[in-house]
Amino acid sequence: MSRIVSVWLPRWPIHRFLAAQAIGLTNNLANTLADKPVDPERAFVLAIAGAGGPRIAALNQAAEAAGLAIGEPLADARAKAGFLQVRAVAPSADDAALRRLALWATRYTPTASPWNEADGADGFFLDVEGASHLFGGEDSLLADLAARLERFGLPARLAVADTPGMAWAASHFHSARSCVLPSGQEAAALAGMPIAALRLSVETRTALRRLGFKTIGTLMDKPRAPFAARFAAELLRRLDQALGRVDEPLVPVVAPPVYHSLHYLLEPIFTREAVVARASRLMQTLTHVLTRDDAGARGLRLCLYRVDGAVETIDIELTAPTRSVAHVARLVDLKLETLAALEDLDADLGFGFEAIGLAVIHAEPMPARQTEFATGADHDRAERCATLIDALRQRLGPHRVRRFEAVASHLPERAEILPPAGGSASVWPEPEQPRPLLLLPRAEPAEVTALVPDGPPRRFSWRGETYDVAGAQGPERIGAEWWRAPHLSAHARANGNPEDERQHDLSRDYYMVEDLDGRRFWLYREGLYGRETAAARWFVQGLFA
Repeated sequence: MSRIVSVWLPRWPIHRFLAAQAIGLTNNLANTLADKPVDPERAFVLAIAGAGGPRIAALNQAAEAAGLAIGEPLADARAKAGFLQVRAVAPSADDAALRRLALWATRYTPTASPWNEADGADGFFLDVEGASHLFGGEDSLLADLAARLERFGLPARLAVADTPGMAWAASHFHSARSCVLPSGQEAAALAGMPIAALRLSVETRTALRRLGFKTIGTLMDKPRAPFAARFAAELLRRLDQALGRVDEPLVPVVAPPVYHSLHYLLEPIFTREAVVARASRLMQTLTHVLTRDDAGARGLRLCLYRVDGAVETIDIELTAPTRSVAHVARLVDLKLETLAALEDLDADLGFGFEAIGLAVIHAEPMPARQTEFATGADHDRAERCATLIDALRQRLGPHRVRRFEAVASHLPERAEILPPAGGSASVWPEPEQPRPLLLLPRAEPAEVTALVPDGPPRRFSWRGETYDVAGAQGPERIGAEWWRAPHLSAHARANGNPEDERQHDLSRDYYMVEDLDGRRFWLYREGLYGRETAAARWFVQGLFA
């Protein structure tokens, strides 16, 4: 059974706007008053375009005391309040700030889920099952969470229950600002709450009030069939979710990690060396559970929780699974050094970091292996290569380190690709015929003289120089890949002739030739003489050492 914390932030758009204004990020979207700071002690509203003109989307306490209400036309509000500060509402900025706040709340549990529009988009859920004891119990966790939010200028109402629906209702309609509902008391707690506690649409709430239903208890005592016939499925679904009869899965702000370790610091830390040292201790803790499960980390996320509420996240992808503390510490150090050089990591850390978390977001099997009586040279070589690639990726960027990978194709230009390095190296098949050390980016045309049209070359001209052939080995015939769509042939690529762009590939006869000076070339003839073409074309595609 889960234990869900509901964190409701009343007047969230107002508080978000004032917080942004305090740090110089005030939203000035097309209103004439944007250059003048808002006085939070006087009536202040956020407006949104609506039918018949702008309407109030959010308001502060002073505006509410003046008799204004959400949804009221802005013209009527100005006439009623006299002096009124108005700004445009910014839903995207509110949503982004709420996600950042939910990410900060992962300091309590890995599962934090921001509310959507149906929930009000002004709070978030936390699944604290198995985590509340780290704070001395659910009451202590709520007290710590409320105090930290208050320091951020965000007064909150908190509740803990077995279901998200029940926790949401308690955070909105319980008499106390913070409450813990014991398991099994959902029905009794819901009975006295208004219909709005079920998170129903405006139309459903209006229809229920017209029928005389004001509290949830009056609904729970009635047969379900008439409600199912008259109302949408939303009504019974919300009721069942609140009572725990139907699951309501949470959508985390970040994917829950496979393994997770978090340190709360007695004193904030500031330096890169201190962060690396703490990350090493966290990885040491994770190593024990990884060893127990015969697993290794392929993806890590380091979360640095700042005292001012901001969260710095650093993702580290590894080439091969690892449990090495030293290796992870070196990658963290390289990543921090790179981010500092690029100024992605804020130079001004405020009051420092008060908590650090390290999560394994991607794990792979890593069975134990014997190393005492066997040298394991191949495995050690692969491990050293993976370590080098990891270090280069952290310093240069994940897409700047690439490695050739084999592709199942007989055509040389299609037999390999160059993707970003990651994972184990592909197994290269042994070629049946010799292959050049250097393959040209594109096959280049050559003028070839042969004794017979389908015979080996005796002399060829390439790049303005003529070569006499001392010996030739071949041909090695490679047929066209008939299952592929027609594409640009080598001749069309070389000459840029649009009329040849849709012709099918032709068969190729490859020759390894050596000139009088001992230089070796890889040539091929495109098209079978008399069957596929009347005049075959020659190309140079590679050079041997």
